[in-house]
Amino acid sequence: QVQLVESGGGLVQAGGSLNLSCVASGNTDNINTMNWYRQAPGKQRELVALVTSWGSTNYADSVKGRFTVSRDDAKKTASLQMRSLKPEDTAVYYCYAQRLSKYVYWGRGTQVTVSS
Repeated sequence: QVQLVESGGGLVQAGGSLNLSCVASGNTDNINTMNWYRQAPGKQRELVALVTSWGSTNYADSVKGRFTVSRDDAKKTASLQMRSLKPEDTAVYYCYAQRLSKYVYWGRGTQVTVSS
């Protein structure tokens, strides 16, 4: 089992920045990818960014150039640096991990609210 705990959410004005962190614990060996998803009220959960164990990253078009995802396997963390935040970035942000290409784990989420 892998436990994921997110932190760093909060309320910020449009144009501001936030840094989200995800700490993994438990059986953290062989985590292939760590992703960040978000879910806004009334909308489906969507993939925001991912980072693989070999450092490859990918981003949703809506956040490219504004968000940066990273991971530190030694510290068992993944981070999401968010800049130039927009009201439409308001959502609950979830950390996700996939292990051995088949087991998936979710954190409980952290709220990000961007005011206009």
